[in-house]
Amino acid sequence: MTERNLHRVLTFSIAAVWLVNGLFCKVLNLVERHEQIVAQILGSDFSRPMTLLIGLSEIGMAVWVLSGINTRLNALAQITIVATMNVLEFVLVPDLLLWGRMNAAFALLFILVVYYNEFELNRKLTRQT
Repeated sequence: MTERNLHRVLTFSIAAVWLVNGLFCKVLNLVERHEQIVAQILGSDFSRPMTLLIGLSEIGMAVWVLSGINTRLNALAQITIVATMNVLEFVLVPDLLLWGRMNAAFALLFILVVYYNEFELNRKLTRQT
């Protein structure tokens, strides 16, 4: 697989993670655990609207990833958001996470993929053109 194709596959995969988590898990509420996490961290009074807002933001992130606009800022935003979200969940609601505190390992893996895709692959491809 060429580096350009790998970059495309990773970009679509990253966008798919945001889309699935935003649309299916939060907006369509197919994974109730997400709203429970929001309720436990922010309070149950506004957990559904906040979960919906988070889901819509994640869908927006998927669109941004696919747009190719300002990719470095996008990657930094993703890394910051995923790290912050996972630190909060690790500390405040580990019992509600799918893999408990091991979720942090998957978050780190996702962060590394985002970093590699933008700051290694994309940089290399940009230099070649």
